[in-house]
Amino acid sequence: MAHDYLIKDIAFQAGMSVATVDRVINGRQGVRRQTRARIEAAIEELRQQENAAALSGRTFVFDIIMETPDRFSNAVRTAFESEAASFLPTVIRSRFHFSERIRDSDLLSLLARIRRRGSHGVVLKAADTPVVVQAVAELHEAKIPVITLVTDLPNSHRIAYAGSDNRAAGETAAYLIGSKASRGTVLVTLSSNRFRGEEEREIGLRRLLRERWPQLRVLEISEGYGKDFATGNQVRDALAHDPEINAVYSIGGGNRAIIDAFAEAGREISCFVAHDLDQDNLDLLRQEKLHFVLHHNLNSDAGSVFRTFLKARHAIPQLAGPALSAIEIITPFNLPA
Repeated sequence: MAHDYLIKDIAFQAGMSVATVDRVINGRQGVRRQTRARIEAAIEELRQQENAAALSGRTFVFDIIMETPDRFSNAVRTAFESEAASFLPTVIRSRFHFSERIRDSDLLSLLARIRRRGSHGVVLKAADTPVVVQAVAELHEAKIPVITLVTDLPNSHRIAYAGSDNRAAGETAAYLIGSKASRGTVLVTLSSNRFRGEEEREIGLRRLLRERWPQLRVLEISEGYGKDFATGNQVRDALAHDPEINAVYSIGGGNRAIIDAFAEAGREISCFVAHDLDQDNLDLLRQEKLHFVLHHNLNSDAGSVFRTFLKARHAIPQLAGPALSAIEIITPFNLPA
C-alpha cells in the first residue's frame, strides 16, 4: 500500500495500533476487510490534510462518530473538512467513524479505544442509552471533551450540543403540514426511536398538531434506519392498513423509498416535509417530489464544534458556547445555487 506517512501517524489517524497498521501496510494476512478499509481511509485523510499540516500552528485531532445513513454522513464529512481550513494556522484533523448501524457494544469499544489512544475531542451522534452516557462520563474523566451533534445526550457529561432545536423543527413541520392538509393521517418516519433528537422532533409535531389541527392523526413508524429497503417496506405496510395517510414528515430519511411506496399504492402525498439537504433530497426537490426540506447549516455546526473544543483546550478566548442552528425552509423554488 503506497503512502508517504509514518506508521505511527497512520495508526493515530485510524485510531488503531501500530502493529495492526504494520500488518496492513505490509500486506500480511489475518486482517479484516473493515480494518483494511479504515486504514486506507486514514491514509486518504492524512493526504487531504497534508498541506494544512505543513503550515505553522498547533495541531488538534478530533474524532467524529455518527450512526447515520451514508447520505447524511457524507454531508457531515464535507462540512467538517471545509470548516477545518478556516482555523489556519491552527491545524485541525478529523478522524471519521461513520456507520449506518452500530451496536452499543461496538460503539463502547470504539470510545474505549479513543480514550486509551487519546483525542482532543469527540463529536458524537448516538442513541441516548445508559451505556453511552456512561462512556461519555469515562471520556470526561480522561479529560476528553464530548460534543453531541444533531441528537443530544442532555443527561451526560457532554460539554455542548450542536445542531438545531429539534422541537422547533417538529413544530415547523406541523405548521407546514397543517397549512396544506385539512384532514387525514400524517405518517411520521423515524430512523430509530433510540435517538433523542428524532423523538424531540416528533414531540414538537404532535404538540402543535394537537393544539391547532386536532383533525390530523399521527402514525409513527421507526427502526428503518433511513435505509430505502426497510423504510419502503414499512411505508407499504402502513399504507395498506391506513387508507387516510396523505402526508409525510420524514425525520429519518429513506425519502425515495417513501415516494415509491405511495406511487405503487396509487396514493398522493398532500404535503411531504423532510430534513437535510443531502444529494437525494436536492434531487427530489428539483423533481418537486418533496414540498419542504427543513435544513440547518452543517458548516455552521462544524465551525461551532471546533470553536467550542478549542475554547475547552484554551487555544482561543473563552466566549459563549455554541448557539442552536437556524432552521431554513427549503422548497423547489429557493434551492441553493
